Amino acid sequence: MISLTWGLICVIGIQVSGILGNPSQLGSRHRQIHSISPSVPRVSPLVSPSVYQRRPIEEISDNVVPSAEGFQQVQLADNNNRGFQQQDARTGSSYLAQDRRRSEHGATRSNCRNRPIDLVFIIDSSRSVRPAEFEKAKEFLQDMVDSLEVGSDATRVGLVNYASTVQIEFLLKTYFDKFALKQALARVEPLSSGTMTGMAIKTAMEKAFTADAGARSSSTSISKVAIIVTDGRPQDKVEDVSAAARASGIEIYAVGVDRADMTSLRLMASQPLDDHVFYVETYGVIEKLTSKFRETLCGLDACAQGHNCQHICVNVGDSYDCKCYAGYVLNPDKKTCSLADACAQGHDCQHICTNSGDSYICKCRVGYVLNADQKTCSRLDVDACAMGHDCQQICVNNGNSYNCKCRVGYVLNTDQKTCSRSDACARGHDCQHICINNGDSYKCMCRVGYALNADQKTCSQEMRSEVTEDACMCEAQIVFQKKMQSTIQELSRKLDELSDKVYLIEGQQQY
Repeated sequence: MISLTWGLICVIGIQVSGILGNPSQLGSRHRQIHSISPSVPRVSPLVSPSVYQRRPIEEISDNVVPSAEGFQQVQLADNNNRGFQQQDARTGSSYLAQDRRRSEHGATRSNCRNRPIDLVFIIDSSRSVRPAEFEKAKEFLQDMVDSLEVGSDATRVGLVNYASTVQIEFLLKTYFDKFALKQALARVEPLSSGTMTGMAIKTAMEKAFTADAGARSSSTSISKVAIIVTDGRPQDKVEDVSAAARASGIEIYAVGVDRADMTSLRLMASQPLDDHVFYVETYGVIEKLTSKFRETLCGLDACAQGHNCQHICVNVGDSYDCKCYAGYVLNPDKKTCSLADACAQGHDCQHICTNSGDSYICKCRVGYVLNADQKTCSRLDVDACAMGHDCQQICVNNGNSYNCKCRVGYVLNTDQKTCSRSDACARGHDCQHICINNGDSYKCMCRVGYALNADQKTCSQEMRSEVTEDACMCEAQIVFQKKMQSTIQELSRKLDELSDKVYLIEGQQQY
């Protein structure tokens, strides 16, 4: 009977022990105010499971129970979301596997076309934030990055990590690739001990939001946004430094977790507080804030609401701009597009510019080839005359074309093709008496009773001897001479006509 009694006592003791758990677990459960504390920590793929050990409550002396009045509070949707999910230690899933799981959530993880901002996360990694909770905080930041359009001309992201000291993990100019940025977030390690929130805000203002760090000028209308994530009470002053940061143009969002001091959150955040202060009960549900920030940072999708752009609509704040496809330019109406005239915009072609999409190509005139520089042209050795011409007499090559010329004694007509017998005398002469054409030149003659001088131009009167003959005889000779001269001129004219015909026949036979 005694042995049976002792057996029942042992069984009851084992069951009670299983229900209550160890003292640290029990104390941890009382530590949670607004939600149920995680019973089993999720093992991070980047930190050894051995580091996930609960510390006694006595180690956490700087935290107070928050008052959630007037702030946004995210409640647990169901028991499955409470606490941390236990990872199968045998699988050892990596950060990339987490990233793939995130992508399965669809629209809540997709990019939004948010206005470009300079965003700096300021995260608390003090002693009160357990390693597993810090991993959850990093997952929240990665989810935030997933919801933004990251790039040098889009949103830039920096990270300030703080505890009793402050460390800038990376600057706004460090990562413009979303995948590399998320990997950098996954590598961040907690600093432990202390909560110097004011010093962290001051560091972000003086070193993270500077032009050297990658922050863009205020003249570009790009907002500067800081998101602070903390679970404790600051150990330094935050009111003045937060006011200075806000005065410098930094918009501050404050996210409190668990025991976060609500008064401090109010002092840090921008106005209105209802839009800039958030609270969650545990790091296990902090990722639910992602949709809230998505709505805040993304704003309206003006293009999705309707636009009149012919080609491309680009969201710009609460409005939009129109852009054109490659090879097109935006018309003055800022809506429609026309095919771009790249040549008209300026080119360096030596001969001919031809539009080709949104660029151009160079070409050469007939008889030239394009050089290796694709800009200048060199002449081809072309026998244009041999390829065919319409010259009446002589064809002369001139580059990739030709010119017509005439034989001696002929002149080129105004059509630049045919030739006519040249009249050298008609073109002008310096004969004193009579000009006689002679081929393509002329010669001078004198009237009867005059003799040509040595200069072959002027004439002098002949010296006459005493006339003894009968006067009638002299007059008959003069008449005879005139007839002979007339006959000679007529014969000369006919010879010229005959010569023209001969030249014409020879030209036809030659060509």
